[in-house]
Amino acid sequence: MKIAPHRQTLAALLGLLSLATFPALAGAEEEYGFDLEEFEKKDRVWGGYVEAKWDRSDINQDGAFSALNLYKNPRSSLESLSSTLQLDGSVSRGMTTFKWVLQATGTQDDLAWHDRADIFEGYASIKATPNLTLDLGKKVFKWGKGYAWNPVGFIDRAKDPNNPEEAMEGYLGAGFDLIKSYGGELQTVALTGVALPVWQGVNEDFGERENVNLAAKLYLLYKDTDIDLLWYGGNSRTTRYGVDFSKNLAANLEVHGELAHIPKQRYKVLSGDTLVQRETSDTSYLLGARYLTETDLTAIVEFYHNDDGYTEQETDRFFQLVADGYSQFQATGNDALLQRAEVASESGYDRAQNGRNYLYVRLTQKEPYDILYFSPGITVIVNLDDQSRSISPEIVYTGFTNWETRLRFSWLSGAESSEYGEKQNSNKLELRARYFF
Repeated sequence: MKIAPHRQTLAALLGLLSLATFPALAGAEEEYGFDLEEFEKKDRVWGGYVEAKWDRSDINQDGAFSALNLYKNPRSSLESLSSTLQLDGSVSRGMTTFKWVLQATGTQDDLAWHDRADIFEGYASIKATPNLTLDLGKKVFKWGKGYAWNPVGFIDRAKDPNNPEEAMEGYLGAGFDLIKSYGGELQTVALTGVALPVWQGVNEDFGERENVNLAAKLYLLYKDTDIDLLWYGGNSRTTRYGVDFSKNLAANLEVHGELAHIPKQRYKVLSGDTLVQRETSDTSYLLGARYLTETDLTAIVEFYHNDDGYTEQETDRFFQLVADGYSQFQATGNDALLQRAEVASESGYDRAQNGRNYLYVRLTQKEPYDILYFSPGITVIVNLDDQSRSISPEIVYTGFTNWETRLRFSWLSGAESSEYGEKQNSNKLELRARYFF
């Protein structure tokens, strides 16, 4: 397989950036000191990481998504190598601070080369008064209290529950934060307002074009409980309302929740082998808790009801369409039905956690049995409707200064016509090394 010259250049650049960090390991010694300048606010802050990653997936030969995505290139496994460079930082001048997050990735797998370079965030933050901040540019707003999901994240992209702390791409807009503090049971009130345009070349994946959308969040710190009241209105998406909360019940126990209501939610669903648009009123919610034991075991548990998800009957129609299309392709070479299934997949059937009810559990243990620098963990996601699941144990090692190495294995299982039983992969092994600077 030939790789275009510009892609070779990007691959080489990313590879060299990854390899260039290895000399930092040789003779690296930590020096400890006390410097008052470290506590002063700096005008320039920058950092980021370079990453090298290898992964191998065993293909689920009986899965609907392997039949749909690999019918032209059937295989039993899929390997890939990738390099990523992320740069983040800020520059302050007077009352203005410019912040950015940039990321470039190049990946070569058994099928093709993929590369991308994105501005995840790039915006100016202006401290107009001690209580008023104005933001202009591309920003991630991080609305919601949930760890794995955010049903009230009306103007954010959806998280990846397997990697919820990774940087995400924001949207281009303008907003303000107005904050007021009090001395009673109501300690803080903050109002956030956002204008988010959708035009040609601007936020096109947010929704319908030629619209300017508005969103607002009212934050209250009341009796040591964080509460948000949220609203979105515009023609790119339908109007929606939300509320969330977070409360520390003890020093080592936090509970949180979110609720989102969409009076008129539009979505596409299969009727036979044809996509039709429907409109419904739906309410999604999340309840969760985070607990830290005396032995440094962190447990995060969340229940998520997703009214935007498909019912088991609706996903059955999709899986049946793929099965019929694959049978037709094998018998005649005609992939017309598979093409229809691909359109349905892209309309929502292929999104992560496309069902209704989920349980999320993540356990991480810091340096068990005094084994320095090792932190094992496990993430479990269960579709409570069809009982299919994803189980991902991992080990993270941080024994070298500024380095983090993670080994993770993901096992997907479920019955026929279940979400994880029909995924493209049956399992995945991943080794990732990052150097932070």
